[in-house]
Amino acid sequence: MTRLSTAVVLFMLLFINVNSQTKSPSAFLGYELGERFSQHHQVVSYFKHIAENNTNVKLISYGETYEKRPLHLAFISSEENMRKLEELRLDQLRSARILEGSPTQNKIAIVWLSYNVHGNESVSTEVSMQTIFELVDPENKVSKEWLKNTIVIIDPCINPDGRERYVNWYMQKSNAPYNKNPDAIEHHEPWPGGRANHYLFDLNRDWAWATQTETRQRLAVYNQWMPHIHVDFHEQGVNSPYYFAPAAKPYHEVMSQFQMDFQGVVGKNHAKYFDKKGWLYFTKEVFDLLYPSYGDTYPTFNGAIGMTYEQGGSGSAGLGVKTKEGGELTLKDRIAHHLTTGLSTIEVASVNASKLNEEYRKYFDKAKDQPAGTVKTYVIKDNTDDKVENLRNLLDLHDIQYGSPVSAMSLKGYSYQADKVMKLNLKENDLVISMHQSKSNMIRALFEPQTKLNDSLTYDITAWSLPYARGLEAYSFESKIAMAPYQKTKVPKDSIQIEKPYAYIAKWNSVQDVAYVSYLLQKKVKVRFSTRDFSMNNKKFEPGSLIMTRAGNEELKSFDSIVLSGAKKFDRQILPVATGLTSSGPDFGSNKVAFLKPPKVAIVSGPRISSQNFGAIWHFFEQQIGYKLNVLDASYFSRVDLHKYTVLILPSGNYSSLLDKEQLEKLKNWVENGGKIVALGSAISTFAGSKDFDISNYESKKMEEEAKKKRDSIKKQNQLIAYDNQERNYLSNLSQGGVFKTTLDRTNPLGFGYKDHYYTLKNSGIRYPYLKNGFNVSVIEDKSSKVSGFVGKNVMDSVDDSLVYGIEEKGRGALIYMVDDPLFRSFWENGKLLFSNAIFMVGND
Repeated sequence: MTRLSTAVVLFMLLFINVNSQTKSPSAFLGYELGERFSQHHQVVSYFKHIAENNTNVKLISYGETYEKRPLHLAFISSEENMRKLEELRLDQLRSARILEGSPTQNKIAIVWLSYNVHGNESVSTEVSMQTIFELVDPENKVSKEWLKNTIVIIDPCINPDGRERYVNWYMQKSNAPYNKNPDAIEHHEPWPGGRANHYLFDLNRDWAWATQTETRQRLAVYNQWMPHIHVDFHEQGVNSPYYFAPAAKPYHEVMSQFQMDFQGVVGKNHAKYFDKKGWLYFTKEVFDLLYPSYGDTYPTFNGAIGMTYEQGGSGSAGLGVKTKEGGELTLKDRIAHHLTTGLSTIEVASVNASKLNEEYRKYFDKAKDQPAGTVKTYVIKDNTDDKVENLRNLLDLHDIQYGSPVSAMSLKGYSYQADKVMKLNLKENDLVISMHQSKSNMIRALFEPQTKLNDSLTYDITAWSLPYARGLEAYSFESKIAMAPYQKTKVPKDSIQIEKPYAYIAKWNSVQDVAYVSYLLQKKVKVRFSTRDFSMNNKKFEPGSLIMTRAGNEELKSFDSIVLSGAKKFDRQILPVATGLTSSGPDFGSNKVAFLKPPKVAIVSGPRISSQNFGAIWHFFEQQIGYKLNVLDASYFSRVDLHKYTVLILPSGNYSSLLDKEQLEKLKNWVENGGKIVALGSAISTFAGSKDFDISNYESKKMEEEAKKKRDSIKKQNQLIAYDNQERNYLSNLSQGGVFKTTLDRTNPLGFGYKDHYYTLKNSGIRYPYLKNGFNVSVIEDKSSKVSGFVGKNVMDSVDDSLVYGIEEKGRGALIYMVDDPLFRSFWENGKLLFSNAIFMVGND
């Protein structure tokens, strides 16, 4: 008994001793890092293990994904720094002039390392575990020195949902042992792949727009820390060498010289280690710093040294893959490369901590006291369409300050809509954004009407100005406008008290209005809408205004309660009226007041369909308007009985195999019997190639001949172009997010809730002529309507008289053609009502 007790005690002591020590990832996981992919719960467990066994590590949960996976951040520094972590955070915000007061002259560098924003670039999360171990390993004396003057923040996985999608697929499909043959199934991800999050959004394009829950939760913490350095770890094609800073041009002009120069300092340090190992790498190519919504540019425009690191690999690499040179790229290789640049970054930060702090303070002193550029104030006019309130929510998320004029005044400023300087009467409820604040460079990047391009060879879109993207009545001024705390317009509550109104009226000009009508329809309220202007009780209502009459809702006992509670839920102002007789315009029994039939909406998904366009639509229905969307997969679409649905959405994609001649005939018959198709982007080509539809590629034989001449001319030019200019010449055929001011027929149901124009974002050279027998609701009349962004010469030369949005009526149904994406990345807010009109309004009038 004594021997047994002694053995138990010894075992317990051994057990306690082993588990009280920090384990390496391999020791903790039970396999060597790189032998297989680790799953998210294992990564979380490892980070908890590190935090529990190291007093110089703090692990926090900052939220969860749409699929309810936890999001974590680890803070690592010296024991001394960790004891005053909150004090150092507040001091950093004082250095950034976000908090009042003088910062201490501390020389602590803050480095934020973000891993796995793209789920199938899966090496990053593996690296995060080895990186944090290297920082706490008691045998690693070098890292202990770094941590004396450096705080490292690690996000082990920004996109757990996407990564788990990839990892789970790979574990199911890979050979044992893995097959390095690039033809093997384990190197060919199926649609939609693991790159994006749950709603198939690219989170590396969402930093500035913050449309996704992962982004919003991350930004809330990021803006509490405002680091000196931020690194976004990525992967690229299997055969690409490693990429690190300095970045390629174009740089956005808000970057400081120090930010540009320090990228070179970091790059040289990385090169030192890569040279020693004989690893291939490249710099100053491909990955630029222009678009403000990346994981490198957003931090850069907020004062940090923002950088992207790209390792060869991605979803086609697996655990190991044969390269075009005949070698093998393994997961272990990829881990080693990313680990090296991560630790090298921390080293550079530690060595240059004093300089980083000095330049950081200079950056924000200048941003606040001497903001760059001629514009010193932006003004957004007050309105009643929710746009200002939605903008305020975004500004709050980015910690951008705003207010209202101290008093009403008149002055001259640049009008975005008129594209000229004009006189403006400011009111006390207008929104004023002063450039004299810490975030002035970010404000400039988001609001400037024209982005300055020092090189048109860029990685993403070139226009995103918020006034155009959000349909704001915006102005800029070269003078500073005195500002008071923001005064939200108080919409007076109607004093009319009617016990049982004849009807309720609500406006229709924002996504919140769409969410409200979605709520009503799902509560079985019968809704009508006016197709003409009308007035009542001294109030004017525009086409699209919602009318909930008691007539038709008699059997709904809770009619009043539903309408009123919904209005409260969505903060809608509704007008109760005692009569259906209007002061002007159609009365409520007129055939100009239409019944809004609840749409039964389906959407096609699957291979050859744009996953991002599909995802934006999916997200819009579920997260923004709360309306049921039936997802039909391409694999069984031909067997679906479409008569169960009234609306079919075709996201941008290639439908040549899905919609063959037989299926196209089936669709045509469905439309003629009352169905409605909403076709976006390249999906339109399916109908343009058929003689059964009004949409066409060219209007006439003459047009075809002119196009052929143009193609022949371009081909001849290309034959004479030097080899090293081919890439730039290719830009002539691209539209990299050019913004055009289009016409818009606001009397058409597709244009309800808008003025007589619309700003569209053109991301391709796709062009269709006007419909001959349909409604050309929005068109580009000529190339002079371009207001912002880069559009290649060949695209500009052919953009005249092109369709943007149109409706073809066929039998009792309709086809709605949306050439440009109204929901692009969900940040093109001004297109969302137009898309909603296509779903709810068109075909009901």
